[in-house]
Amino acid sequence: MDSPSAPVSGRWMNRSSPPHITTLVLIAGLAALNMNIILPSLPSMAVYFEADYALVALSISAYLGVTGVLQLFVGPLSDRFGRRPVMLVSLIVFGLATIGTLAAQTITTFLIFRLVQAAIATGLVLSRAVVRDIVGTDRAASMIGWVTMGMSLVPMVGPVLGGALDEMFGFHASFALTLAFGVIVGLIVYFDMGETNHNRSASITAQFRQYPDLVTSLRFWGYTLVATFASGAFFAFLGGGPYVATEVLHISPASLGLYFGIIAFGYMIGNFLSGVFSEKVGVNRMMLSGSIIAVAGMSFSLCLFLAGVFHPISLFGPMLFVGLGNGLTLPSANAGMVSVRPHLAGSASGLGGAVMIGGGAGLSAITGALLGPDTGPYPLLFMMLGSSFLSMLVSVYVIHVARIRAASANATSQAQHET
Repeated sequence: MDSPSAPVSGRWMNRSSPPHITTLVLIAGLAALNMNIILPSLPSMAVYFEADYALVALSISAYLGVTGVLQLFVGPLSDRFGRRPVMLVSLIVFGLATIGTLAAQTITTFLIFRLVQAAIATGLVLSRAVVRDIVGTDRAASMIGWVTMGMSLVPMVGPVLGGALDEMFGFHASFALTLAFGVIVGLIVYFDMGETNHNRSASITAQFRQYPDLVTSLRFWGYTLVATFASGAFFAFLGGGPYVATEVLHISPASLGLYFGIIAFGYMIGNFLSGVFSEKVGVNRMMLSGSIIAVAGMSFSLCLFLAGVFHPISLFGPMLFVGLGNGLTLPSANAGMVSVRPHLAGSASGLGGAVMIGGGAGLSAITGALLGPDTGPYPLLFMMLGSSFLSMLVSVYVIHVARIRAASANATSQAQHET
């Protein structure tokens, strides 16, 4: 069992100690809020900008793509310059971009500023890297579980707020809310987030030169692919869920926000269970358990629609189990990802996050493109089921490789003992 090398959480509002766990929740939560608060507003945004839904949906899929690319650089930058300065700069960029989305008068201008908003994805990368800076692998899975459990409250409430704000004031109100939240989080980060990276690389080029040590690790790719396929089901849902909900199931924006809360509620429960059991059960078995639950949930949803039960609960009810499964899988997969090479925790978090978000962006865009007036919900359901199934298969592979490594280590140890 790994032991922590530093206190799990620093003193509140003290820049000389690691950030308080609440601060980690807030920086990750702001990134999650900015991603999904506008989901119920996509149809009304298409009307406002007089643009096709597919073009407006780029505010989700292209945003995810830019997020993935940024994470390739955020991790190495934070390994070189520190977690704190990189986080503060990203918050400033995010605030300016959000002001731009509020002022935009055309869909092109809006999308440009929306993509710049992706700078806040730094919070997702650094919340994981900071955790790995201060604790060991299994403890990191537990702590990431607690962080993401708190963070999951934000996306659970976000679409509900976004739908209500859209009906009362229009979609601009959602961006005004994220701007206000960003200012508050920025102040908290400034006064609370002490530096945790005390083993910085000599230069940014030296940091990138260490990437081969990371990308040649099969364990790293195993954990990364588990996280990618597990989250891929959710990202496919982001790309196709609003369309199916409004065009197939005829749900209003406010009601859509409430239904979106179901998957976030399941995710929160899964993260709570991760926080409680990850240290005892281990990251690999937690990943497999979560993947199996997600596959079961999507299979149930598909069976309901094939049986002719076209009701919102047929889609969103099983989403509870997808959220629960992801809540069990992702903290452990992320902890494994950043623990393969502890001295490259930021780079691992960035590269792994880039693959995860990039894959999610692709699934989101493909799902949105496959859906149409004659398709029903099936492209969405099959995409989510397939992604969850692949996560389960890779989890089995990771466990298999771990057993081979353990057997090899035991054999080597026994041979040395005998000699």
